[in-house]
Amino acid sequence: MPLRVAVQMDPLDKINIAGDSTFAIMLSARQRGHRLFHYAPEDLSYADGRLWTMAHPVDVQPVADDHYRFEEPVLLDLGRDVDVVLMRQDPPFDLGYITATHLLERIQGETLVVNDPAAVRDAPEKLWVLDFAEFMPPTVITRSLGLARKFLAEHGDIVIKPLHGFAGGSVFRIGRDGTNLASLMELFNRAYREPHVVQAFLPEIAEGDKRIVLVDGEVAGAVNRVPGEGEIRSNLAVGGTAAKTELTDRERDICAALGPELKRLGLLFVGIDVIGGKWLTEINVTSPTGIVAIDRFNGTDTAALIWDAIEKKVKA
Repeated sequence: MPLRVAVQMDPLDKINIAGDSTFAIMLSARQRGHRLFHYAPEDLSYADGRLWTMAHPVDVQPVADDHYRFEEPVLLDLGRDVDVVLMRQDPPFDLGYITATHLLERIQGETLVVNDPAAVRDAPEKLWVLDFAEFMPPTVITRSLGLARKFLAEHGDIVIKPLHGFAGGSVFRIGRDGTNLASLMELFNRAYREPHVVQAFLPEIAEGDKRIVLVDGEVAGAVNRVPGEGEIRSNLAVGGTAAKTELTDRERDICAALGPELKRLGLLFVGIDVIGGKWLTEINVTSPTGIVAIDRFNGTDTAALIWDAIEKKVKA
């Protein structure tokens, strides 16, 4: 059954179609005959008890510089005029993002929203992971220089990153001598009102940071992201390179622990990050990526798995 699918995302002309997960999902939807609409989160409006947006009917194709065609925009009642909303805009996870989740909650029971907006709002990637602390490296969440110094003394080598950072931005390593720790904490405290993530540095990062994708609680595949020369960040957006990989027993245990909870919360498309085959660092629920690289290495079709799960939920 063809579905009407509204995709809440960033501008289509800004994406890299060679590796963009949302675009791969849209291509898969087109192959199944689903009708696609594109809109930005700032286009959402609430009036007369209904959630509305102006959206462009859109067609997509895997052709560089000619990858999408917009039709004239139409006014959509997201509760009545579409079957599925894909919430796929990139972070920052700010008040605009949070507001969009509150608005999309208004159509629950009428339209399937993927991922579930309330679950996304309540599961920021670097905080919800604390629910699975048994799999995490030593971590504190703090604005306190004193606590950061104590943590450094205990672990000797640490990483500091913004609590709501994304794509590997603003990740810093502080060595045993603590050089620049005070200055960095001062800078972060000025830049961010929330606390920051301080973690033990994991030397295994030199061998990569594994992105594992789960679809409706089940493992769909994984890719290893290896940092570039002189880097500790492995994100593909900051120069990391992708490599084929397999899951360790410990990683399978992590996925088995997460899977039922992801399924229960309606977090249908999730990407988790694991270092050294055993250290869970993030659970990405906002706009997870990686499926293009995973499918390229493994000959799989993760977008099809996502649509299989969505279609099953719509029929239920």
